[in-house]
Amino acid sequence: MPGTFSLADTRSLDDLHVYLSRAARVEEGSVRLIAGSGVLAVYCSVFTPAGLLDESATVLGLRTLALAEPATFDAVVPVRSLLQRIERAQQEAGTTVGLPMEVNTATWAAISPPRGGWSALGDVDPGLLDATARAGIREVASAIPDGAGEQLVRKVRNEVWGRPIPGAEHVPASAAFAAFALGFLGDDPVRVYESGPWTRLTTTRGHVLVKRRAWNLLR
Repeated sequence: MPGTFSLADTRSLDDLHVYLSRAARVEEGSVRLIAGSGVLAVYCSVFTPAGLLDESATVLGLRTLALAEPATFDAVVPVRSLLQRIERAQQEAGTTVGLPMEVNTATWAAISPPRGGWSALGDVDPGLLDATARAGIREVASAIPDGAGEQLVRKVRNEVWGRPIPGAEHVPASAAFAAFALGFLGDDPVRVYESGPWTRLTTTRGHVLVKRRAWNLLR
């Protein structure tokens, strides 16, 4: 695996820094970097099931950026360490970033969304996703008392974010939260696609990928 990657320009590096900073606030863990065909795909985890009995969805964020030089690798690295290296490159006005040491504890990174076979399901108003995310955040905050245990916190979050969105029942509220938290929502419509158990929300700013267990819109 190469020790560095280079983005096309400093603006791309700034965009990556913003995206990773948002991802770190959602889940301060690791990110998955996949480079190939001149593109760097950066995945982050927003929601993951707690275990085999947890039926909640896996929700991932994805941002893609053009590479300045050919590279091929698939690495899972700590998000904070990667942010530090990006900040170092910004200070030097460069676009080359050193890869941190890989980690092997991110189980979600073993799940790969399909690259093809996506069927369009139409568009969703970004305002609806924004309102859903904000309402869910308020509900979670009011339902979880100070000092609540992890089991109660997860139960509340699963209930709130596992609901379908009224008016867009094929999209779970967790996808709205991910799009909101990662800064993917703007004025452009959110395009929705499906491939098997996966649903994808796409905007000009990034993608949200949702894998629901034993679920398919066509069933």
